[in-house]
Amino acid sequence: MKYLYKEIQTAGSDAIQVDLTGNAANVMVMDAINFSNYKAGRRYRYSGGHYSRSPAIINPPHAGRWFVIVDLGGLSGRVDASIGII
Repeated sequence: MKYLYKEIQTAGSDAIQVDLTGNAANVMVMDAINFSNYKAGRRYRYSGGHYSRSPAIINPPHAGRWFVIVDLGGLSGRVDASIGII
């Protein structure tokens, strides 16, 4: 499974902005436990979804350390992402 990811730290009112270049992609925000499950192919929970337009803006459930994952969901294509906090 190929994917892009970035670990970020958010405060209480922060949102995460993901600017996509290339194909539409799944953009997911998850904690460390769910990211571990994702990498292992187990069930996981996330905030986000499939985005065909950029930017994707996701509000994490609470302040903390998050992993932002961008993947094509098994489809072919190319995607690049710029990830930041707003």
